[in-house]
Amino acid sequence: MKRKQTELRIRDARKAALTAVKYAILIVGALVMMFPFIWMLLTSLKTLPEAISIPPQWFPESPQWENYEYSWNLLPFALYFRNTIWVGILSVVVTLVFSILGAFAFSIYSFPGRNICFYLFMLTMMVPSEILIIQNYVTCSQLGLLDTFSGIVLPTVANGFYIFMLQEYFMQTPPSLFKAAKVDGCSNLKFLIKVVVPMNINAIVTVAILTFITAWNSFMWPLIVTLSDEHTLLSVGLLRFRQASSSNLHNQMAAACIVLLPMVIFYIIFHKKIMEGVASGGTKG
Repeated sequence: MKRKQTELRIRDARKAALTAVKYAILIVGALVMMFPFIWMLLTSLKTLPEAISIPPQWFPESPQWENYEYSWNLLPFALYFRNTIWVGILSVVVTLVFSILGAFAFSIYSFPGRNICFYLFMLTMMVPSEILIIQNYVTCSQLGLLDTFSGIVLPTVANGFYIFMLQEYFMQTPPSLFKAAKVDGCSNLKFLIKVVVPMNINAIVTVAILTFITAWNSFMWPLIVTLSDEHTLLSVGLLRFRQASSSNLHNQMAAACIVLLPMVIFYIIFHKKIMEGVASGGTKG
Protein backbone atom coordinates (compact mmCIF):
# COMPACT_ATOMS: atom_id res chain seq x y z
CA MET A 1 0.00 0.00 0.00
CA LYS A 2 2.75 2.43 1.00
CA ARG A 3 4.67 1.52 -2.13
CA LYS A 4 1.70 2.42 -4.34
CA GLN A 5 1.26 5.72 -2.54
CA THR A 6 4.94 6.48 -3.01
CA GLU A 7 4.71 5.69 -6.73
CA LEU A 8 1.65 7.93 -7.07
CA ARG A 9 3.45 10.77 -5.29
CA ILE A 10 6.47 10.37 -7.56
CA ARG A 11 4.20 10.32 -10.62
CA ASP A 12 2.36 13.44 -9.46
CA ALA A 13 5.66 15.18 -8.73
CA ARG A 14 6.91 14.36 -12.23
CA LYS A 15 3.70 15.70 -13.79
CA ALA A 16 3.95 18.88 -11.72
CA ALA A 17 7.60 19.32 -12.68
CA LEU A 18 6.82 18.75 -16.36
CA THR A 19 3.96 21.24 -16.20
CA ALA A 20 6.23 23.80 -14.54
CA VAL A 21 8.86 23.31 -17.26
CA LYS A 22 6.22 23.76 -19.98
CA TYR A 23 4.95 26.98 -18.44
CA ALA A 24 8.49 28.25 -17.96
CA ILE A 25 9.29 27.62 -21.63
CA LEU A 26 6.06 29.36 -22.70
CA ILE A 27 6.77 32.37 -20.47
CA VAL A 28 10.34 32.69 -21.72
CA GLY A 29 9.17 32.36 -25.33
CA ALA A 30 6.47 34.98 -24.79
CA LEU A 31 8.97 37.39 -23.24
CA VAL A 32 11.41 36.88 -26.12
CA MET A 33 8.65 37.55 -28.66
CA MET A 34 7.29 40.57 -26.76
CA PHE A 35 10.66 42.16 -26.04
CA PRO A 36 10.95 44.13 -29.34
CA PHE A 37 7.46 45.59 -28.83
CA ILE A 38 8.13 46.48 -25.18
CA TRP A 39 11.44 48.09 -26.13
CA MET A 40 9.76 50.00 -28.96
CA LEU A 41 7.10 51.36 -26.58
CA LEU A 42 9.64 52.38 -23.94
CA THR A 43 11.92 54.03 -26.50
CA SER A 44 9.02 56.01 -27.95
CA LEU A 45 8.68 57.76 -24.57
CA LYS A 46 12.36 58.68 -24.19
CA THR A 47 14.38 61.70 -25.12
CA LEU A 48 16.95 61.35 -27.88
CA PRO A 49 19.93 61.03 -25.48
CA GLU A 50 18.06 58.35 -23.53
CA ALA A 51 17.14 56.48 -26.73
CA ILE A 52 20.72 56.29 -28.02
CA SER A 53 22.51 55.96 -24.68
CA ILE A 54 25.14 53.24 -24.23
CA PRO A 55 24.66 51.15 -22.17
CA PRO A 56 20.94 51.23 -23.00
CA GLN A 57 18.60 52.97 -20.60
CA TRP A 58 15.55 50.81 -19.99
CA PHE A 59 13.02 53.33 -18.74
CA PRO A 60 12.59 57.03 -19.51
CA GLU A 61 13.10 59.44 -16.63
CA SER A 62 9.99 61.32 -17.73
CA PRO A 63 7.62 60.01 -20.45
CA GLN A 64 7.83 62.20 -23.53
CA TRP A 65 4.26 62.00 -24.88
CA GLU A 66 4.99 64.88 -27.23
CA ASN A 67 7.00 62.42 -29.35
CA TYR A 68 3.68 61.05 -30.60
CA GLU A 69 2.34 64.50 -31.46
CA TYR A 70 5.53 65.32 -33.35
CA SER A 71 5.48 62.04 -35.24
CA TRP A 72 1.81 62.39 -36.14
CA ASN A 73 2.28 65.89 -37.53
CA LEU A 74 5.57 65.37 -39.39
CA LEU A 75 3.87 63.41 -42.20
CA PRO A 76 0.17 63.10 -43.17
CA PHE A 77 -0.49 59.99 -41.06
CA ALA A 78 -4.23 60.69 -41.03
CA LEU A 79 -4.22 60.34 -44.81
CA TYR A 80 -2.13 57.18 -44.57
CA PHE A 81 -4.66 55.74 -42.12
CA ARG A 82 -7.58 56.46 -44.47
CA ASN A 83 -5.70 54.95 -47.40
CA THR A 84 -4.83 51.80 -45.47
CA ILE A 85 -8.38 51.31 -44.18
CA TRP A 86 -9.78 51.80 -47.69
CA VAL A 87 -7.31 49.31 -49.19
CA GLY A 88 -8.12 46.84 -46.40
CA ILE A 89 -11.87 47.09 -47.03
CA LEU A 90 -11.41 46.83 -50.80
CA SER A 91 -9.12 43.81 -50.38
CA VAL A 92 -11.64 42.10 -48.11
CA VAL A 93 -14.55 42.60 -50.52
CA VAL A 94 -12.72 41.50 -53.67
CA THR A 95 -10.90 38.60 -51.98
CA LEU A 96 -14.13 37.27 -50.47
CA VAL A 97 -15.89 37.38 -53.84
CA PHE A 98 -13.11 35.44 -55.58
CA SER A 99 -12.54 33.01 -52.70
CA ILE A 100 -16.21 32.21 -52.07
CA LEU A 101 -16.99 31.69 -55.75
CA GLY A 102 -13.86 29.57 -56.27
CA ALA A 103 -14.47 27.45 -53.18
CA PHE A 104 -18.12 26.97 -54.15
CA ALA A 105 -17.18 25.80 -57.63
CA PHE A 106 -14.61 23.29 -56.35
CA SER A 107 -16.85 21.93 -53.60
CA ILE A 108 -20.23 21.68 -55.36
CA TYR A 109 -19.60 21.26 -59.06
CA SER A 110 -18.14 18.25 -60.81
CA PHE A 111 -16.51 19.17 -64.10
CA PRO A 112 -13.64 17.81 -66.23
CA GLY A 113 -10.27 18.90 -64.92
CA ARG A 114 -11.60 20.05 -61.56
CA ASN A 115 -8.88 18.32 -59.56
CA ILE A 116 -6.15 19.63 -61.88
CA CYS A 117 -7.43 23.19 -61.55
CA PHE A 118 -7.64 22.83 -57.78
CA TYR A 119 -4.07 21.53 -57.57
CA LEU A 120 -2.89 24.44 -59.72
CA PHE A 121 -4.50 26.83 -57.26
CA MET A 122 -2.75 25.03 -54.43
CA LEU A 123 0.57 25.34 -56.23
CA THR A 124 0.28 29.13 -56.05
CA MET A 125 0.68 28.78 -52.29
CA MET A 126 4.20 27.45 -52.87
CA VAL A 127 5.31 30.40 -55.01
CA PRO A 128 6.87 33.30 -53.03
CA SER A 129 5.11 36.56 -53.80
CA GLU A 130 8.46 38.25 -54.45
CA ILE A 131 8.94 36.13 -57.58
CA LEU A 132 5.80 37.66 -59.13
CA ILE A 133 6.67 41.29 -58.40
CA ILE A 134 8.20 42.01 -61.81
CA GLN A 135 5.35 40.38 -63.76
CA ASN A 136 2.72 42.14 -61.64
CA TYR A 137 4.48 45.48 -61.99
CA VAL A 138 4.67 45.19 -65.77
CA THR A 139 1.00 44.19 -65.93
CA CYS A 140 -0.12 47.08 -63.71
CA SER A 141 2.03 49.48 -65.72
CA GLN A 142 0.49 48.38 -69.00
CA LEU A 143 -3.02 48.67 -67.53
CA GLY A 144 -2.32 52.11 -66.10
CA LEU A 145 -2.79 50.96 -62.52
CA LEU A 146 0.44 52.29 -61.02
CA ASP A 147 -0.10 54.62 -58.07
CA THR A 148 -3.75 53.57 -57.71
CA PHE A 149 -5.66 51.64 -55.07
CA SER A 150 -6.67 49.11 -57.72
CA GLY A 151 -3.03 48.46 -58.51
CA ILE A 152 -2.34 47.76 -54.83
CA VAL A 153 -5.27 45.38 -54.38
CA LEU A 154 -5.71 43.41 -57.61
CA PRO A 155 -2.48 41.31 -57.59
CA THR A 156 -3.38 39.90 -54.17
CA VAL A 157 -7.08 39.00 -54.53
CA ALA A 158 -6.70 35.42 -55.81
CA ASN A 159 -5.49 33.55 -52.73
CA GLY A 160 -5.15 29.77 -53.00
CA PHE A 161 -5.07 29.29 -49.24
CA TYR A 162 -8.42 31.03 -48.69
CA ILE A 163 -10.02 29.05 -51.51
CA PHE A 164 -8.69 25.83 -49.97
CA MET A 165 -9.88 26.85 -46.51
CA LEU A 166 -13.41 27.76 -47.62
CA GLN A 167 -13.63 24.71 -49.87
CA GLU A 168 -13.06 22.48 -46.83
CA TYR A 169 -16.03 24.15 -45.17
CA PHE A 170 -18.31 24.18 -48.21
CA MET A 171 -17.78 20.46 -48.80
CA GLN A 172 -19.65 19.82 -45.54
CA THR A 173 -22.86 21.03 -47.20
CA PRO A 174 -25.02 17.92 -47.78
CA PRO A 175 -25.34 17.15 -51.52
CA SER A 176 -29.00 16.29 -50.91
CA LEU A 177 -29.58 19.87 -49.82
CA PHE A 178 -28.18 21.17 -53.10
CA LYS A 179 -30.29 18.73 -55.12
CA ALA A 180 -33.44 19.66 -53.20
CA ALA A 181 -32.77 23.34 -53.83
CA LYS A 182 -32.35 22.68 -57.56
CA VAL A 183 -35.64 20.75 -57.64
CA ASP A 184 -37.37 23.75 -56.03
CA GLY A 185 -35.99 25.99 -58.78
CA CYS A 186 -33.26 27.65 -56.71
CA SER A 187 -30.42 29.04 -58.80
CA ASN A 188 -26.81 28.25 -57.95
CA LEU A 189 -26.10 31.83 -56.93
CA LYS A 190 -29.17 31.97 -54.71
CA PHE A 191 -28.21 28.65 -53.09
CA LEU A 192 -24.74 30.04 -52.41
CA ILE A 193 -26.04 33.26 -50.86
CA LYS A 194 -29.02 31.85 -48.96
CA VAL A 195 -27.61 28.51 -47.78
CA VAL A 196 -23.84 28.05 -48.14
CA VAL A 197 -22.72 31.47 -46.92
CA PRO A 198 -24.91 31.52 -43.76
CA MET A 199 -23.86 27.97 -42.90
CA ASN A 200 -20.17 28.90 -43.08
CA ILE A 201 -20.23 32.48 -41.83
CA ASN A 202 -17.53 31.84 -39.19
CA ALA A 203 -15.04 30.72 -41.82
CA ILE A 204 -15.91 33.65 -44.09
CA VAL A 205 -15.48 36.14 -41.25
CA THR A 206 -12.12 34.56 -40.44
CA VAL A 207 -10.98 34.98 -44.05
CA ALA A 208 -12.17 38.60 -44.00
CA ILE A 209 -10.21 39.36 -40.82
CA LEU A 210 -7.03 37.67 -42.09
CA THR A 211 -7.32 39.51 -45.40
CA PHE A 212 -7.67 42.87 -43.66
CA ILE A 213 -4.65 42.16 -41.45
CA THR A 214 -2.60 41.15 -44.49
CA ALA A 215 -3.59 44.33 -46.33
CA TRP A 216 -2.76 46.46 -43.31
CA ASN A 217 0.70 44.91 -42.93
CA SER A 218 1.58 44.77 -46.64
CA PHE A 219 4.75 46.68 -47.47
CA MET A 220 6.81 45.55 -50.44
CA TRP A 221 4.15 45.72 -53.16
CA PRO A 222 2.62 49.06 -52.03
CA LEU A 223 6.13 50.49 -51.81
CA ILE A 224 6.79 49.60 -55.44
CA VAL A 225 3.51 50.76 -57.01
CA THR A 226 2.75 53.91 -54.99
CA LEU A 227 4.42 57.24 -55.67
CA SER A 228 2.23 59.94 -54.13
CA ASP A 229 0.91 60.52 -50.62
CA GLU A 230 -2.64 60.17 -51.96
CA HIS A 231 -2.13 56.39 -52.25
CA THR A 232 0.54 55.75 -49.60
CA LEU A 233 -0.21 53.15 -46.93
CA LEU A 234 0.88 53.25 -43.31
CA SER A 235 3.67 50.74 -43.75
CA VAL A 236 5.22 52.76 -46.57
CA GLY A 237 4.55 55.99 -44.68
CA LEU A 238 6.60 54.62 -41.78
CA LEU A 239 9.57 54.19 -44.11
CA ARG A 240 9.16 57.74 -45.39
CA PHE A 241 8.96 58.93 -41.80
CA ARG A 242 12.28 57.25 -41.05
CA GLN A 243 13.84 59.09 -43.98
CA ALA A 244 12.30 62.40 -42.91
CA SER A 245 13.17 62.11 -39.21
CA SER A 246 16.86 61.41 -39.82
CA SER A 247 18.39 59.73 -36.74
CA ASN A 248 15.65 60.62 -34.24
CA LEU A 249 15.20 57.09 -32.96
CA HIS A 250 12.66 58.02 -30.27
CA ASN A 251 10.36 59.66 -32.83
CA GLN A 252 10.70 56.68 -35.18
CA MET A 253 9.62 54.36 -32.38
CA ALA A 254 6.65 56.63 -31.64
CA ALA A 255 5.62 56.48 -35.30
CA ALA A 256 5.97 52.68 -35.24
CA CYS A 257 3.68 52.53 -32.19
CA ILE A 258 1.12 54.69 -34.00
CA VAL A 259 1.12 52.23 -36.91
CA LEU A 260 1.03 49.15 -34.66
CA LEU A 261 -1.63 50.23 -32.16
CA PRO A 262 -4.70 49.81 -34.44
CA MET A 263 -3.73 46.23 -35.26
CA VAL A 264 -3.25 45.43 -31.57
CA ILE A 265 -6.74 46.75 -30.82
CA PHE A 266 -8.11 44.92 -33.87
CA TYR A 267 -6.60 41.63 -32.70
CA ILE A 268 -7.88 42.06 -29.14
CA ILE A 269 -11.41 42.53 -30.49
CA PHE A 270 -11.40 39.72 -33.06
CA HIS A 271 -8.87 37.16 -31.79
CA LYS A 272 -11.62 34.83 -30.51
CA LYS A 273 -13.34 34.89 -33.89
CA ILE A 274 -10.05 34.10 -35.65
CA MET A 275 -9.26 31.20 -33.33
CA GLU A 276 -12.80 29.81 -33.58
CA GLY A 277 -12.73 29.89 -37.37
CA VAL A 278 -9.30 28.25 -37.66
CA ALA A 279 -9.99 25.67 -34.93
CA SER A 280 -13.35 24.64 -36.33
CA GLY A 281 -11.76 24.35 -39.76
CA GLY A 282 -9.21 21.95 -38.36
CA THR A 283 -11.89 19.72 -36.84
CA LYS A 284 -14.16 19.52 -39.88
CA GLY A 285 -14.16 16.38 -41.95
